[in-house]
Amino acid sequence: MMMALRLPSVYPILDSAVIAGHGASCVDVAAALIEGGAGILQYRHKGPWNHLPFEESSEIARMCTAAGIPFIVNDRADYAAILSAGLHVGQDDLTPADARRVVGSHACVGFSTHNAAQMIAAQTEPIDYVAFGPIFRTATKENPDPTTGLAALRAARRLTTLPLVAIGGITLANAHECWDAGADSVAIISGLLPETFSLAAIRERIREWQRLKPL
Repeated sequence: MMMALRLPSVYPILDSAVIAGHGASCVDVAAALIEGGAGILQYRHKGPWNHLPFEESSEIARMCTAAGIPFIVNDRADYAAILSAGLHVGQDDLTPADARRVVGSHACVGFSTHNAAQMIAAQTEPIDYVAFGPIFRTATKENPDPTTGLAALRAARRLTTLPLVAIGGITLANAHECWDAGADSVAIISGLLPETFSLAAIRERIREWQRLKPL
């Protein structure tokens, strides 16, 4: 397990379905985010993993390595292992302990939690950071868990010494509330995507996040 992981204050998640809905590719968006100064990227693909998402994630992994930033694969320990990437798992995925058997002891592993009981249980898992949420209402996940709110985030902060990532409905307007409540990092999906979608606008959006709180 990695020691003393320091997450950047902003954690961009490339959701393949959301980005495809804008007629763009995750590779192009990843390049724009890296050019704009992103300090970590996660690739989330909820559909079947055929050769297309594998090729896409392989290219993003290559770009992240070249940029010297961590690359995280959502859910799929097998692909994370092939790509020598980090892994993020949820409550319905492989347990972190089983995931470690696939990705190895040196890969970064993150774990999602949604309530105090899950947060307490996570403290004995072989993980490098823990996510908590959804803090606010989110539209980027089917059948999301109940919204937790900021009070629960503050309580979660008291339950862990691990790096804590707040997730769910986080925007430029409410991110400081999450940092003030104890989050080390905020995960953003829709918050990456400007209303007028273009790669140049995405580069500027991640720079907006940097100005809000340096990554």
